[in-house]
Parts: sequence; C-alpha cells; structure tokens
Amino acid sequence: MKLLEGKLALITGGARGIGKALALRFAAEGASIAFSDLKYDENMEATEKEIQAMGVQAKGFASNAASLEDSEKLAEAVVATFGRIDILVNNAGITRDNLLMRMTEQDWDLVINVNLKSAFNLTKAVQRTMIKQRSGSIINMSSVVGVNGNAGQSNYSASKAGMIGFTKSMAQELGSRSVRCNAIAPGFIETEMTHKLPEDVRTQWISTIPLRRSGKPEDVADVAVFLASDLSSYVTGQVISVCGGMSM
Repeated sequence: MKLLEGKLALITGGARGIGKALALRFAAEGASIAFSDLKYDENMEATEKEIQAMGVQAKGFASNAASLEDSEKLAEAVVATFGRIDILVNNAGITRDNLLMRMTEQDWDLVINVNLKSAFNLTKAVQRTMIKQRSGSIINMSSVVGVNGNAGQSNYSASKAGMIGFTKSMAQELGSRSVRCNAIAPGFIETEMTHKLPEDVRTQWISTIPLRRSGKPEDVADVAVFLASDLSSYVTGQVISVCGGMSM
C-alpha cells in the first residue's frame, strides 16, 4: 500500500515550484490532490492534468490564501468535491526583498498577509473538518531565514518565523484531537523564485551551504511525505530544516 493512499491533500500555491513538487510526490504515494493558486490559468490546468495522468483525483481551485473568506470557501469546496481533508500544506508565499530603510509598508503588509496570515486562514478553515475526522496533518512551509534571519528579508524572515510559532501553538491546540502540525524550513531550493537571482548571488549562497549544493523541490517533498503520512504519527510541533546544513 502507498503511504498516502486514501488521503486527500490540500496544497496552497500548488501550481508551481515547491507546491507542485509536493503535489506530484503526494500523488505518487496515492493521495488525491486539491491545490490552489490565485487564478485558474494555463499553468494550473497543466498541473491538474499532469497529476490526473498519475491515476489519482486532482482539482485546482482559484483562491486567495490571504483572504479568510476565500479560504473558507475553498475548504468547503474541497470537502464538497472530495468528502474530506486529511493533509493541509500551507505553502503559499511571496518575497518583496529590500533593506528595512527602503522597504515600503505595502511590501511589509503584503508579505505578512500572503505568507503568514494565509496559514491562519487555511488552518482555521480546515480544522473543523479534521477535528470531526479526529485525524489530520498540517504542514506549514517556513524557511531557513525564519530560523536564522537574513539581511534584506526582514518581512519574509518575520513571516516565516511567525509560521514556526504558529505551528507550535497549533500542535498544542489540536493534538488532543489527533491532528498534528509541523513545519518544514527549506534552505536554498531551486525554484522560479531563486532562478531570478543574479548568478553571483546564487554562487555566494551555495558557498555557505555545508553540502555545497542547492536543494531541489523534491528534497522538500520527500520530508513532506513523511510528515503527511502515518510514519510520523508521533511527531507534532516540530520544525524540520531541509537546507543542506545552513541552519546548524
């Protein structure tokens, strides 16, 4: 039997990058997949078809994770379509990097809303279903800069550090109902976001990593499968860094 067979995973920001890698990996382990992004476009449709071709149910939803109203509607639509929610991955995230002296209030608020408030929104929206099922695994995507901080990323670092505190609080609130909550803190992972960085910046980052290489979205997905599955049934409130040793 596959590790996630019979389970439904809801992944925000699942049409590309790490979110898509998680969706494909979960599908390979037998999970049905619901994923969201801001709009239903060609990219989301292609991801939906790619997952369905693996022989599992999959559906993409247009939803703004930074909106509580949208998140509640998304949770309702997923339950109406699939009948349950076993796994929630709060993966939606953006960056608006700048030194604090140059950072605008708009860029601060936008990053906090998309990266951190979205976790509040979706967790609040799905917790009733998981509590009723008396089972569930919530995985929050933090970051190595949420653990270590990083110059020029005070908004992003704050949002990802907040995700860690939120994770530990939810683990305590929901544990008695057999709902687990953990966080993953990726390091320098090859995505569309990191590909936009200048080559000298990429080289400098990689030189600070003990394993001397960047990570792949699949490296994060493998850890997510562990946290989503019954292999981690006694693991909650933890932060697992997938960073090649950056946060030692």
